[in-house]
Amino acid sequence: MVVVRLSGLGTGRGEVEEQTYTDNLSSSGVRVCSLHRWLPGDQVEVAPVDQGPPMQGQVIYCEKFDKARFFVGLKFHHGHAPWRILQRYGRA
Repeated sequence: MVVVRLSGLGTGRGEVEEQTYTDNLSSSGVRVCSLHRWLPGDQVEVAPVDQGPPMQGQVIYCEKFDKARFFVGLKFHHGHAPWRILQRYGRA
């Protein structure tokens, strides 16, 4: 689990930004928990806390988890995330 800042890029829904956590991650994408409903195709930025540079990507899916939370699958646009945790575990 990695603590991240999740931000919408040009969502047209006003400023969407929250601090949250990853549920699953790989070098090409990540699954995060969110308090917001996201739409497939929404553009986002995921910035890990103390793990490396932010990555931009797009929402692939958004699944309702409980009354207030969603799990959101994100695919990174450019290459692989150079986050330290991925380097430690062999670029999962």
